[in-house]
Amino acid sequence: MAFDVERLLQLWTGSLPDDDEAAAASFRALYVDPVVVNGTPLAARDLVIRARGMRQALEGLEEEVLAVADAGSTVALAFRLTGRQVGQLETPVGRLLPTGRPIDLRVIDVLTLTDGRISSIWMVADWATALTTAGVLRLSGAEPATGR
Repeated sequence: MAFDVERLLQLWTGSLPDDDEAAAASFRALYVDPVVVNGTPLAARDLVIRARGMRQALEGLEEEVLAVADAGSTVALAFRLTGRQVGQLETPVGRLLPTGRPIDLRVIDVLTLTDGRISSIWMVADWATALTTAGVLRLSGAEPATGR
């Protein structure tokens, strides 16, 4: 049975119950509690906080699956998240204040499944495009090497 990638992404981009425990139960249906994300254990309630934060920060939040490789107990998923940034957004370089600009975030998740639920995630996100669009990061051309 293939892992339900659409259900996973809808958990992050769709609506969640208002009740915190009901929302956490929604995550527990797909994730063990706690789940290990890039080496750090996160409780289901932490996932709820992150999902709500993403929804508050990005208006018109949409996902697009780019690729899936399902090897049974390991699933690699590449996807895009897009939306207009209307709220504060946590990034690897700190909190990004609302810009009103579109955000285009590309993510690769490598999911480890235990008894059909996600027990571990190694996640890499391309924040360069989003941070450049927001004006926080400026990419420049390569500088010529100087020899001595």
